[in-house]
Order: sequence, then C-alpha cells, then structure tokens
Amino acid sequence: MTAENLEASPALESARPRRRGLSRGWLYVLPAGLWTLVFFLIPLVVMALHSLAQRKGGKIQPGPTTANYEKFFEKDYLLGTLVNSLELTGLTVLFSAPLAFALAAVIAYLVPKRWQIAALVLAVLPFWTSYIVRSYSWLLLLSERGILNSLLLDLGLIGDPITLVNSRLGVLIVMVHYFMMIMTLTIYVNLRQIPANYLRAARDLGAGRLQILLRVILPLSLPGIMVGIFLTVVFAIGDYVTPQIIGGNREMVMPQAILLQIGRLANTPMAAALAFILMIVVALTVVGFRRWIRMERL
Repeated sequence: MTAENLEASPALESARPRRRGLSRGWLYVLPAGLWTLVFFLIPLVVMALHSLAQRKGGKIQPGPTTANYEKFFEKDYLLGTLVNSLELTGLTVLFSAPLAFALAAVIAYLVPKRWQIAALVLAVLPFWTSYIVRSYSWLLLLSERGILNSLLLDLGLIGDPITLVNSRLGVLIVMVHYFMMIMTLTIYVNLRQIPANYLRAARDLGAGRLQILLRVILPLSLPGIMVGIFLTVVFAIGDYVTPQIIGGNREMVMPQAILLQIGRLANTPMAAALAFILMIVVALTVVGFRRWIRMERL
C-alpha cells in the first residue's frame, strides 16, 4: 500500500478524530488535576516529609526519623487523644443515627408535601449561623448557671446543677445536635426515593407498620443512613471547636493535640505526624464506606 493510499485509509481517518478527542479530554481534566496536585498532593507530601523531622533543642532537625510516630504510640496521653476522638465519634454516630432517622421519617411521611421543604429549612436552620457562635450558645445553655440547669432547679427536678460543661456529656450533646441534621438530610433524600407502590404493596400483603419499617423502609434507606454516618465520622473526628469550647481540656481529642503541638510547643514535626495519623484514620473510613459513597448515592 502506497503512502497516499495509507493516508486515505478509512481506519486512519476514523482514528484521527478519536486522538483529537482524547487530547481535548486531557485538557478538560487538566484544571482539576492541577488543583489536586497543588492543593492536595504536594501539601500531603510536604506534611509527610516534615513528620519525619524532629524538634530538638528548640530547632527542627531534618530526618528521616520515625521518632514522632514512635513517641505517639509510646506516650499514653498522645495515644489517648486518638482513643478519645474515636470514642466520641462512635457515640455521636450511635445517638445521631436513630434521632436523624426518626426526624427524616416524620418529615417524609407525616408532614404534608407542601410543608416538607419548610420543615427541612427549619431543621437545617442552625447551619446558617457560625459553628463557633453555636458552640458558645450551647455553652450558655449548658453551664451550671445556664438556662437548662436553672429550669431544672426551678421545677425541682434536680437539687444541684448538673455538670455538662467541661465534660464528655456536654460535648456529645452539642455534636449530636449538629451532626444529626446532616444525617437527617441524607436519610430524607433516600426516603423520598422509595416508591410509594412498595409501601402499598407491603400493606396489601398484610404487613403492619413495624414490619413495613423494618423490612421495607429501613433496608431501602440504608444507603442514605450509611452516607450520613460516613459524613458524621469524617467531620466529627476532626472537630476542634466543640471539644475546645464545651469540653475544655478535660478529655483532649486529636485535633486539640495537633493545635497544642503547634501553638504552645512549636513542635511542627510532631503536629505533622499527628495530622498524618488522623488522615490515615479518615482514609480507612473512606475505604470502609466506599460502596456507599458513590456519586449516585450522594
């Protein structure tokens, strides 16, 4: 075959548009790739390398060394911050999930359709204010001379004020209130996607309300529940504001330990190591929930 016949070949002509389309596709992906490289991959590598350095004598000594990671597992107070973060996150999920499901089910099935958007707006209304402002508002509410204790004392339900500030219980109350709304939104969206014919068919087959809830609604709403749990875990385990304002320093969590290493001790390599460990925990969470956090689930 001559060069002229080769250039005129239909297969070659059809391949050229595909190549041009492939090159254009890379151009479309290039901005997102550069954004990920500059603002995620490069800072991640810098943080990982800095965590292998060590602070001695008030100076940062370059590594590589695993002294920071060894210190984390050797010192109980550092390892305890991760344990506290995991326990607090687990308790937040444990109490938020049933409350969020109940609220989402009430809005989806008991509130008339024309009022459901208004009900959702009221549910997410706290998100319209600053997280710090909300935390200080809870501080005024939960303090020993706050509204809650004053009301309970006036009603004669308690003899002495309940200690809710600077305690895990107070932190848990605030975090459940905040993250329950996130889970409510994800569960509500999933409940609205359940065809009404499924519920009618279950009733026609003789299923009661409890059976419909356990065998139809709950299994079909599981994707929304799992996505809500995933978001709660990711946000709650990295929460610094609520444990700092409500919990004080009674039970330090991982983000507080990171800020302590930076602000008071100026030990940035140790802070980088703690941040890297926390990022690994979040990455393991993503891996564990990967089947639920596909784009179509969101």
